Amino acid sequence: MPYTFELSRPDDDPAIRRLLRENPVPGQMALAYEREPDYFLGSSVMGPLSQTLVARQETTGDTSGEMGRETAREVVGEVVGLATRSVRPLFVNGQVENVGYIGQLRVDEAHRGRWLVPAGFRLFHRLHQDAAAQGYITTIVEGNTQAEGLLVEKARRHYPAYRRLERVFTLALIVRRPRRVAAPGVEIRTAAQVELADVIAFLHREGRRKQFFPVYSAEDFTGPATRGLRLDEMAVALQGGKIVGVLALWDQSAYKQTVVRAYGDNLRRLKPLYNLGAKLLRGQPLTPIGQPIHFAYAAFACVAGDDSALFRPLLQTVYNWAAEHGFAFLMLGLCQGDPLLPVARGWLHIPYTSALYTVCWQEDEAWRQGLDGRVPYVEIGTL
Repeated sequence: MPYTFELSRPDDDPAIRRLLRENPVPGQMALAYEREPDYFLGSSVMGPLSQTLVARQETTGDTSGEMGRETAREVVGEVVGLATRSVRPLFVNGQVENVGYIGQLRVDEAHRGRWLVPAGFRLFHRLHQDAAAQGYITTIVEGNTQAEGLLVEKARRHYPAYRRLERVFTLALIVRRPRRVAAPGVEIRTAAQVELADVIAFLHREGRRKQFFPVYSAEDFTGPATRGLRLDEMAVALQGGKIVGVLALWDQSAYKQTVVRAYGDNLRRLKPLYNLGAKLLRGQPLTPIGQPIHFAYAAFACVAGDDSALFRPLLQTVYNWAAEHGFAFLMLGLCQGDPLLPVARGWLHIPYTSALYTVCWQEDEAWRQGLDGRVPYVEIGTL
């Protein structure tokens, strides 16, 4: 069947949403990452440059005018494949640099194995010639053997090279009732109660210690780049009047949803026991199949010197906000080597693991080789 590959149009929105809805990502849970009611509402969160590539299955017909003479050739294409390329400023080796992210790779089940991915990467390579970014990162959910085999283990010659960098743990903290925030010597305020410029200066100063920590401006924190984030739900820790930590509650449910399509064998067997325990602990049961997981992100995790004594009260504050809103889970993503990870694991949680990869075409291999040994940070709400 003939296929065409091009950047999406606004009128592709219903077809893209259908593709995401009907093609979940396998793993410990099969999850559909949906974008209701408008796919493009979430594009600004991915980065200042956000491109959605679609593959269409062509259906060609002729339309005729008077006297049976052909007057036009109509090409109608059903969207059967999708991938995104976004570029945003991140800290790389402590310096601000535009880095790309390749994600949301989906192909309709009936069209898999038909060379859509190789052809799509050819177009991605052409888009890459705009020099908006030298290198890219991406994540692959552990257990998604299809993606690992296609992109990593049996990659074709003209694919960019996927090289595993670090393991990423998304901890679904099980939200119960709020608890008192114990923070001797630390004052917890919100970003609405302090100077936003001071918050941004702190994030830049401390964030550069992590590889790929996001770089945001004041306009970003009050505009579509952080759609759904409120400054009065961004916790700021102060010590001696100085900012020493930041963590935000980020609710994206108005434009992004994660819907459970199936549970893996282990979770399916444990589900009755989990639901019973959740009831006793005043938590919420596992999300029924076909329903969205009711969660918010714990975002912009940044603490001076990765001090656990500063991170605990910040996380408890954001956790309490999540409880007050009635969320079932608070999602926090941290890489394996992050000193904050052991602290977060102290909360009752369900782990969801992915692998972080660098993605580079051959001509940009020096970019990957130049990365130093800083612990990576992935802002999971922007993926």
